[in-house]
Order: sequence, then structure tokens, then C-alpha cells
Amino acid sequence: MPKVGMEPIRRQQLISATMEAIDEVGLADATIVRIARHAGVSAGIISHYFGGKDGLLEATMRQILTDLGNAVGSRRRMLDDGSPRAFIGAVIEGNFDRTQVTGPAAKTWLAFWTSSMHKPALARLQNINDRRLYANLCYHFSRVMPLAEARNAARGLAAMIDGLWLRGALTPGGLDAEGAQRLAFAYLDQLLAHHCSTFAS
Repeated sequence: MPKVGMEPIRRQQLISATMEAIDEVGLADATIVRIARHAGVSAGIISHYFGGKDGLLEATMRQILTDLGNAVGSRRRMLDDGSPRAFIGAVIEGNFDRTQVTGPAAKTWLAFWTSSMHKPALARLQNINDRRLYANLCYHFSRVMPLAEARNAARGLAAMIDGLWLRGALTPGGLDAEGAQRLAFAYLDQLLAHHCSTFAS
């Protein structure tokens, strides 16, 4: 019988092992056996907790998305400035948090995006993530500009964040999170240029 409290620890151990295996060999070659070896457990444990590789990948992406939400949320809680720019800035910074840009996380994100085009469960997660990003951005832009403009600004900045992240993740040297944030903030300030009197600098 498993020890009380061991299930969450074991699940987290397997999620971390999945990211390590994807980082090492890619999703296609990140077999159940390899992941189990990384975690130091038997392959049967993965089926017990997740029902197989697809279930494990879904759980891994849920964890990364939770980490993303926590990264944005923690920055928002520390804000002294309640301006829309500050709130949008927290979204930008959260998307380039260390939990989102390290090698294992970045490669898992790339694997997730590819797999979401073929697996309904992952497609739902991707859709939720996209909608959450767009809704957050649109709400704060709409505080200082007409809704139609806010929607366009939200689409543009969301594409900028994703594009910077993707290009950085595909760079041999890895993603330059600070440089990407500078570019995203510069674009944000361009979007807000006609409304700068409403925003704190």
C-alpha cells in the first residue's frame, strides 16, 4: 500500500521526469520506459497514475500552465501600481518566467503545441490558455481604449509574446528572457502611445 502523501510526490516526480526526457530526446522518443528510468520507478507506475503517455503529457502541461498562472499571479500581487500597463506587464513577465523558459519547459511547450493539433485533450488545454491570455490582455487594454482597439491590441501583443517565445526557444543558445521582455514592453508602449496620458510611465 502506498504511503499517505506519496501520490502527489510521485506524480510530481513523474511530471519532472517527463520534461527531462523530452528535453533529452524529444517527445517521440520519450518513451514510458525512458521516463520511468528518469524517475527511478517502474513503467507500470505511469499507467497507474496517468493511464499512459498521453495522460502523462496532459498532466505535465497542466503543471506548466499552473506554473504560468502562478508566475503572472505572483507578479500582480506585488504591484504597487494598479495601472493597466502594470497589469499587462505582469502578464509579459510571467510568460517569460524561469518556469516557462528553461530547456525542459521550453521543449515540453514545443512538444505540446505540436501534439495539440492532433490530440483533443491537449487542444482543449491550448484553447483555454489562448483564451485566458487574450481575455486578460483585452480587459486591461479596454480600460484605456475603445473595445475594438483593445481587441486588436490584445491580439497583437499575444502574437508578439508567443512569437518572441517561439523564436527564442528555437535559438541554439536558448531563450533570452530579458531581451524578449524588453521587446514586448517596447511593443506594449507603442500600442499605448495614443493613450499615454491615462497610464503611469
